[in-house]
Amino acid sequence: MTIGQGSSPPIDPANTPPGGASVPGSPIEFRLDPVSGVPTYLQLVHQVEHALRLGYLKPGDQLPKVRDVVASLAINPNTVSKAYRELETKGLIVGRPGQGTFILATLGQVALPELTGLRRSLHGWLAEADTAGLDESGIVALFASELRDFYERRSGSRGGTVSDESEGVA
Repeated sequence: MTIGQGSSPPIDPANTPPGGASVPGSPIEFRLDPVSGVPTYLQLVHQVEHALRLGYLKPGDQLPKVRDVVASLAINPNTVSKAYRELETKGLIVGRPGQGTFILATLGQVALPELTGLRRSLHGWLAEADTAGLDESGIVALFASELRDFYERRSGSRGGTVSDESEGVA
């Protein structure tokens, strides 16, 4: 299973991207985006958190061993250890000496039927954006801008009524 980060492609368990870390027996495959500007350890942390939110990882699932992630991604073992420590500090994983690292808790999830519909809708939107000529960076910028505007409108931090058509792009 591939867990995307930052500007990575949508999550698709059937898709194995180039540069991904495939570790036998683990339900997660890490991948890195070297141009994202996000520190490597945080990319790993975010991917685990995303997998928990989407229900791809559940309590009891084992994360890849540090040495396997290091071998598949060609990164420093301290980077993987730092990511795992961060997840442990958040109470999401637990290390068991001699056994490995396991998911301890989960994060809020959307039910599978809703998630499937949302993914289908998002796929259609992405196809429209591609047809309109937006590249990956343009799509990410538009989505991030609209997401920010959505939460600002929802929290009432803007005065007056704003129509969706008049919203600007950051």
